[in-house]
Amino acid sequence: MDFNDEFVKILGQNRKFALYAAGTTIALLGLGLVYKYMRQKKKLTRVGVVTQLLVHPMKSGKGVSVETAECLRMGLKYGELRDRHWLVITEDGHMVTGRQQPRLVLVSLSSEGGQLCLNGPQMEELRVPFHQPNNAVIDCRVFSIDVQGRDCGDDVSAWLTRYLESDKTVRLVYYEPHLKPQRPSEKDPLYPKDEKVAYPDAAPVMLMSEASLRDLNSRLDSEVTVFQFRPSIVVSDCEAFIEDTWDHIQIGKVEMKRVVGCGRCLLTTVDPETGVISRKEPLNTLKTYRLTDPKQKTAPIMGQYYTVKKTGVLHVGEPVYKITY
Repeated sequence: MDFNDEFVKILGQNRKFALYAAGTTIALLGLGLVYKYMRQKKKLTRVGVVTQLLVHPMKSGKGVSVETAECLRMGLKYGELRDRHWLVITEDGHMVTGRQQPRLVLVSLSSEGGQLCLNGPQMEELRVPFHQPNNAVIDCRVFSIDVQGRDCGDDVSAWLTRYLESDKTVRLVYYEPHLKPQRPSEKDPLYPKDEKVAYPDAAPVMLMSEASLRDLNSRLDSEVTVFQFRPSIVVSDCEAFIEDTWDHIQIGKVEMKRVVGCGRCLLTTVDPETGVISRKEPLNTLKTYRLTDPKQKTAPIMGQYYTVKKTGVLHVGEPVYKITY
């Protein structure tokens, strides 16, 4: 057998391998070109600047204003405090919020030296161990969605029940990573199926602008503050309600995608300084001109819900960019 015959024989034996190798190479080159094209097409347009970051550790509790916060898939985190990771419940597991107990908005929850600290008007500070792994895990419900929480103990339960002057016992639970979360897609198919949150109404992040608040206040007899709307991120240097159009944004290294407008409820009528509910303003005024999202039906829109696509650290003063391709 001469050299040519031997070459043809080897080529035939390895033809299948060669075809696979060639196909793989072409596929990788194609992916590389697509990636390069997508990177080239990504466009960042500055649309505002972050002026406030607010963490609400306990659902319906007092917000904590911070200069920097981690932005995780399940919301903002500041030290040991994670946004809406504590929930007040009835003994049968149903959530208790400022809608039923307006004075909850005056309760602050903090963490210090491995302890959970509760404070409220005319109440002595209560401190209990932050982690209580031997306490029971309780099945709870946030609106129509099942979720779980670790009970924070009898001392916390007695403190909250006394503070709220409730004739029925209430308890506090804490969401831990291994417990059952909420799946927002169970309530609204607009949310990705893999999205999960602890105790927010829907999304991990809610963003609104100062200009939108100013527009609302220009229509009210008595001005309201941003704390009435409980956002995660407040943005300035933009037009009123322009956040309704920010479908994909970037702040620092954090990327977020808008899901739906935040439909407002009676909680906005609770004064965050007094804990008194009016059941009227600013909700009535919002309904006259902000019934702008048919998905929310009778709820006026103030702010937008976002899911977190790329995590990172947020800082007050950072520019907000709209991403387009």
